[in-house]
Amino acid sequence: MSTRWMRKGGSGCLLGLLLLAGTARAGAPVATVRVGFDHDGVTSTQVHGFADKAAGRKVTADDPVRIASISKLVTAIGVMRLVEAGKLDLDADVSGQLGWPLRNPAFPDTPITLRLLMSHRSSLTDAAGYWQTPLDGQLRGLLEDPRAWDTQHAPGTYFRYTNLNFPLVAQVMERATGERFDRLMQRLVLKPLHIDGCFNWDTCSDATAARAVVLYDADGKPVKDDNHGRKPDCPVVPAQDGSCNLAQWRAGENGALFSPQGGLRISAHGLARIGRLLLGNGRIDGVQLLAPASVQALITPLWQYRDGNGLTYEEDTDDRGKGFFCRYGMAVQTLATPATGCRDDPFGDGIERIGHSGSAYGLQAGLWVDREHGTGVVWFATGMPDQRLGGHSAFSAVEEKLARGK
Repeated sequence: MSTRWMRKGGSGCLLGLLLLAGTARAGAPVATVRVGFDHDGVTSTQVHGFADKAAGRKVTADDPVRIASISKLVTAIGVMRLVEAGKLDLDADVSGQLGWPLRNPAFPDTPITLRLLMSHRSSLTDAAGYWQTPLDGQLRGLLEDPRAWDTQHAPGTYFRYTNLNFPLVAQVMERATGERFDRLMQRLVLKPLHIDGCFNWDTCSDATAARAVVLYDADGKPVKDDNHGRKPDCPVVPAQDGSCNLAQWRAGENGALFSPQGGLRISAHGLARIGRLLLGNGRIDGVQLLAPASVQALITPLWQYRDGNGLTYEEDTDDRGKGFFCRYGMAVQTLATPATGCRDDPFGDGIERIGHSGSAYGLQAGLWVDREHGTGVVWFATGMPDQRLGGHSAFSAVEEKLARGK
């Protein structure tokens, strides 16, 4: 516990009482972590429950957790670093970078760009899958499945939250650099920000992997990262013969391999550094990682909900709560949209915040930044149901308590 946190007086006791009813109680989270921050650093840390129930290991804000779709925001920061280096163009047809044509068969003359992929306006869907491609497979095969495409809406005209967009983004990044996605993200984002994290475990140290937060479902059963204090035997989808030799990787063939859409393992304190980067217009602790214009490009909404122009929920999950997505930039969601049908304000105060949510394998998470007031918050809860239940907004009641922190 930092002295700075103690000085600011963030005890977290009341939140702990609200959330702590014993991990055995039905419906209670197995673990919750909440970290508040501002431009200068962490201002409060509140933790409760277990990172690993079987081992009796209590959770901390330094334990790496699979943070689900918040991974997309971190991936997008890596994209912007390559844009600034002249390696990528947000508005170029990605077909040239992929080495094969990426086209909606119903709209063969409409190019698809990184900007469209990262803002979920590419006309792709998750109906054909997005993560199952084996180590020795090629992601391109998924795009040949008609279910992968929304043939009713041309690229650029409709918002549909689609995980498959980001394996394609990663594939473009690999082709532009010749580097494996997880290693590239170490170089571009995680190491410069002094974040001890990794995509799908391979580039994390053994010591970091030993602190993994196990993800549990709503019944308290482990469903992800129950690795018993070590790295998994295979950090990716194995090859078709069951082998797991990462030397089989080839640049730009399988962008899903290291889960750019959801596979980042990062601690709450590490994620707070991403939030501080957004607060600082690309600068943190004296390091300018992104130009302010790049941050602005990420956070500016490219889509805002109106009747008929997109879906306000994710189709790939059981959570179909309408009004969850109402404004979206490039892997950045904006909250508290003042429009009929929008329920995207877990804080309940009407303040516009930017960031991203995460939900998978019993985890619910958020990274939200109030740039006007210079503050932000990170949270996650494990052992949650697939649906976000009980809240006044489209977020869950547990997340609304974590948002308020009281």
